[in-house]
Amino acid sequence: MINRVILMGRLVADPELKTTTSGISVTSFRIAVDRSYVKAGEQRQADFFDIVAWRSSAEFVCRNFSKGSLIAVDGQLQSRQYQTKDGQNRTAIEVVADNVSFTGERRDSAGGGSYGGNSYGGYNQAPRANVYGGSQIAPEAPAPQPAAYSAGSPDDFQAMPLDDDLPF
Repeated sequence: MINRVILMGRLVADPELKTTTSGISVTSFRIAVDRSYVKAGEQRQADFFDIVAWRSSAEFVCRNFSKGSLIAVDGQLQSRQYQTKDGQNRTAIEVVADNVSFTGERRDSAGGGSYGGNSYGGYNQAPRANVYGGSQIAPEAPAPQPAAYSAGSPDDFQAMPLDDDLPF
């Protein structure tokens, strides 16, 4: 069975770090995710999802994100039942985050800077935290750009003998 959720959206409020009675860090926050389609003559709609992050992921979120920040969340969908103060039974459905990542934007203490030199949201270019004992993972160096061969010549290639077996 598969239970995997990957979301990218904006925080609707500042996350708040809490600690359980056993000393485990936890935060819950909500993100708004724009729908990919817009009906003619209407504004873009968004869906709102509740996220729960534990341990180092919770600390990472509270330290690096605030209301309006773009965030990527990878986790599992879970449901739980609870009872309200007036005795009504309710069900909460939330994403329990396994990995939380920057998406290109980054809060900068000097103001207005972006992470990785872009502001469009490069999911794989950002540090991330996970609940399995990791804190931040350093971003990878950008891959070198291949040379452009717009003016190539036949001398750039080596001829392969046709009588040999293929090398793979």
